[in-house]
Amino acid sequence: MRLRHIPGAEEAISTSPYVIQEPALHKGSWNQVFGNDNPIEIEVGMGKGRFIMELAQKNPNINYIGIERYSSVLLRGLQKRAGLELDNIYFLCIDAKAMAEYFAPGEVNRIYLNFSDPWPKDRHARRRLTSPDFMAVYDLILAKNGVIEFKTDNRGLFDYSLEAIPEAGWQIKAHTFDLHHDSMNEGNVMTEYEEKFSSMGNPICKLVAGRNVPAYDKV
Repeated sequence: MRLRHIPGAEEAISTSPYVIQEPALHKGSWNQVFGNDNPIEIEVGMGKGRFIMELAQKNPNINYIGIERYSSVLLRGLQKRAGLELDNIYFLCIDAKAMAEYFAPGEVNRIYLNFSDPWPKDRHARRRLTSPDFMAVYDLILAKNGVIEFKTDNRGLFDYSLEAIPEAGWQIKAHTFDLHHDSMNEGNVMTEYEEKFSSMGNPICKLVAGRNVPAYDKV
């Protein structure tokens, strides 16, 4: 589906106090941006931001960064953010492939991937956010014991992810094909798409992945 461009979106983003304009300058020093040493969690493809902003409200001792590459979509998030009293969340308008340019090794504790574009054609598999190519990017910025959480209603993409993530050298720590009827649903925060698709009767799939850490190296 082609995104509708919103006139003035780029200008609004470039002048927003909630969007970090030159993130490369903060690589390795995001704690200074937030003014504390709290753990950092990011959402790749935050859309309108409901999910990550609710997390920020619920967890004031965690710092959040929402990543959205499309300015017209991020603008909607900024409009929601403006009405919230939060000091633990910022946004980046960047391509997720370049995240290692903006975050130092081990600087991120958790990565959320929610209802990503499935890119159903085989020739586009490398664009999927759970592909080995993207897992390699996450490996460059995620803390040693950090995790990736992935949710989708697309069973084809989920089945692909269950195979691709281990092939990339990671471990599936937990997964479910029906999140809302599973113990993994405890504390779940829903996204806009999750609410929409689950109301249509679509089961929501979720997995949690981490590195394959040798037994002697586990904390």
